[in-house]
Amino acid sequence: MTASDARRFAEIIDRFPGCPIVVYGDLVADEFVFGEFSRISREAPVLILKHRESRILPGGAANAINNLIALEAHPVPVGILGRDAAGEELHRQLQDTELSIPTIERNNDYPTPVKTRFVAGSAHSTRHQVLRLDRESRFRHTRETEQAVWRRLAPLLALCQGLIISDYGMGFVSPALVARLAGMREEFPITVDSRHQLLQYPGLTASTPNEPEVEALLGYEIGNDKDRLEKAGRHLLKKLKSRAILITRGRDGMVLFTPHKPSLSIPIFGSDEVADVTGAGDTVIAVFTLALAVGASFEEAARLSNYAGGLVVMKHGTATVSRRELKEAVARD
Repeated sequence: MTASDARRFAEIIDRFPGCPIVVYGDLVADEFVFGEFSRISREAPVLILKHRESRILPGGAANAINNLIALEAHPVPVGILGRDAAGEELHRQLQDTELSIPTIERNNDYPTPVKTRFVAGSAHSTRHQVLRLDRESRFRHTRETEQAVWRRLAPLLALCQGLIISDYGMGFVSPALVARLAGMREEFPITVDSRHQLLQYPGLTASTPNEPEVEALLGYEIGNDKDRLEKAGRHLLKKLKSRAILITRGRDGMVLFTPHKPSLSIPIFGSDEVADVTGAGDTVIAVFTLALAVGASFEEAARLSNYAGGLVVMKHGTATVSRRELKEAVARD
């Protein structure tokens, strides 16, 4: 990276504060249960963990929101939470950030999705995830609920500089509503991160799938085959009618695909000894979208999100990257 590149990245990051970004998606509670190895159970060949602490952190779209807050942007969430314990805790945490959250619906009949990760180790060793238990909810839209969500979304579109669609497969993201949003991509960048149904969201600005998601969508393994990776990226560009596809590849970095240009391979920033990938995709799409919203090119946004992704996977649990950390990473590189 040249000195002029570093100055340009610093200028982009300096534009982050206060930038309004709407986040429409599935709010998830990431629960972490920490314990120490005790012994093998006599009842079954399983580990017994001595409980130390439990913690709930924002996950899914809520993690993208949390990352935008850490970057000093101004996220505006559009989502739904149950009035259960997990929903109350997520709502409290979002309120504690001084975030304006009247656009989050509270619903007595909707169980907040919870992903519980059991993390264990000894007193003198690194803790590792040993089990994950998902309590998933499925929101089922009707014509009336779609209209209600649109009434919340529509007034925000005149105020925002970017829009993130975070689809974790819980049903709150409606393909019909996304199709209406697609017509606004000339006004601001609209990005999507979809775990299972990316192909249902054509016409948006960009998407940020990871390689396993791409393989599941297209039905073939990519592995280390560069030709297959190129074929996959070009196919998604054409199928989704997107301006950019950013495929994240874990320790192999990222590859950016844009029409009429060669693909751009970006090596992972920092060490490839990853500590925890939990929520890294939320960090990537938050930085990528925010950078586009303040005037970065696709390549600049991809490179900045690569810095952020490299930083966040070195942290344990669902984590964020601050604007200061991002600026320091660019300066160090």
